[in-house]
Amino acid sequence: MRNDLRDAALVELRSRIVDACITQASLEDGLPLDVLINDTLYHEKKRLETDRESPVRAQDAAFWDGVKSRLGKANEAELKEILKSIVERFTEEVRGNFSPWVYGMATKVMPKALPLLLNALSPKRLVSRGMPDISETINIHGNVDTLRRMNELGTVILAPTHLSNMDSPVIGWALFAMGLPPFTYGAGLNLFTNPVMSFFMRNLGAYRVDRRKTAPLYKDILKEYATVALEMGQPNLFFPAGTRVRSGKVEDKLKLGLMSCGLRAYVNNLARKKERPNIYVVPATLNYHLVLEAETLIDDHLRIEGKSRYIIDDDESSRPRKILQFTQNLVNLSSRITVNVGDPIDPFGNAVDDEGRSIDSHGRVIDITKYVTDGDGRPTHHPQRDRVYTREAGEAVAESFKKHNVVLSTNLVAFVFFEMLRYRHPELDLYRLLRTGDEGTGVTVSSLTRHVGQVWDVLSKMARDGKITLDDKSVGSGDAQVIVQSALRHFGTYHTRPVLARRGDRVFTEDMNLLLYYSNRLRGYGLERIVRRALTEAS
Repeated sequence: MRNDLRDAALVELRSRIVDACITQASLEDGLPLDVLINDTLYHEKKRLETDRESPVRAQDAAFWDGVKSRLGKANEAELKEILKSIVERFTEEVRGNFSPWVYGMATKVMPKALPLLLNALSPKRLVSRGMPDISETINIHGNVDTLRRMNELGTVILAPTHLSNMDSPVIGWALFAMGLPPFTYGAGLNLFTNPVMSFFMRNLGAYRVDRRKTAPLYKDILKEYATVALEMGQPNLFFPAGTRVRSGKVEDKLKLGLMSCGLRAYVNNLARKKERPNIYVVPATLNYHLVLEAETLIDDHLRIEGKSRYIIDDDESSRPRKILQFTQNLVNLSSRITVNVGDPIDPFGNAVDDEGRSIDSHGRVIDITKYVTDGDGRPTHHPQRDRVYTREAGEAVAESFKKHNVVLSTNLVAFVFFEMLRYRHPELDLYRLLRTGDEGTGVTVSSLTRHVGQVWDVLSKMARDGKITLDDKSVGSGDAQVIVQSALRHFGTYHTRPVLARRGDRVFTEDMNLLLYYSNRLRGYGLERIVRRALTEAS
């Protein structure tokens, strides 16, 4: 977002939040201002007890001590002033910055730097082939023309899957390559710990999101900031999962707080009779053969039995040396990343045609203004109704994620191998199986290849039915031997211990946790029974 628009958005944001809090306090069953302020104070004090590494901890502590001392004796006018000071502080923390110079530099440098970062080309390959084109590294598929069209007809929310902190530069370049303007997006504070990444984040329009802040008032400010930006016609990027998915699965349980901003902005646009009021949500999937932070993410997922800590301070993506190791260990490996753009939907979860019109399940054009207008035709907000609409939109996004999930060789081979081990040990639960591993026996290459081919046959039919995507080169070939070789080549390049390694005529796993992580990308499609049936018939 341009800085002039950002400043206008902040003024509008502060006014809306303060007015909403004062209005709420005036209602018979509303939340009084002193209770709201005290609740925010409590959440911030609890955060400061554990957030001892924050560089602004001393300033935060002094501010909240000041709020506490003023709160006890404050009258109504003073409570409003305290509220305004809190809202101003939170919004200043969130404030992003957009530098046209940095954006211009990034779009010139990134096409040359990003392929090197993601492919780690060897000097020999550089001499023989020269500098790579970024399109050799990041493949963009799907409904690109429709995405461009939606950006002309209204305001777009791009909603991608979220696997890695590499997602931000990848999707940023993809938007530029598709001829779209820079999108506004919220970035967790952990992304600002890497000096290089922080420089670009601070100057390319990202607004800061501190996930340690749990006060409802702070969360309301984040949502309203996104809402105001959308109303100003600024396209937004939301990761509906809220954070990187620790398990490696395709997201199916989405956080709908930011998703609801699209509906709020649409209603506000209608009320103001904006010329182009429509908001379009466009899901997309990001697909990697290898994930930089996979070891940290899956360990975090398993350690707390699938309940995410929500934020990781120290992982591979925050350590420059680890990123360098990642690139150096991918020598001579052409590892492509796929951005697959899905079908647009409206804020209610309805499909959208090429003209930006909402259509029902029978392909008929529908008037969605009627969803949000009262008997007099006035656009209105109804929290309970709007929650239902947002939930339906979230379900449509999750379904699109599954449909546009690109099957990669690492995911397919890891999935089949893991299910073969699970079939071998039916008496073990997941965590005991992870501890036991393959007991050093592995599986034969021929057996693994055969079962990969059987699962591919099912995936191929699913792809024809529009239930999954087979755009990856090795998987798209349909040759099970090629698929297995591709997966083994990738798995042997980066992680401390190979996920899978071939020795003689057998394949072994040396890291069960990572094997689970990469296999999880194909869960939720019912493929497990295919492997079990094949193994039962073979026994």
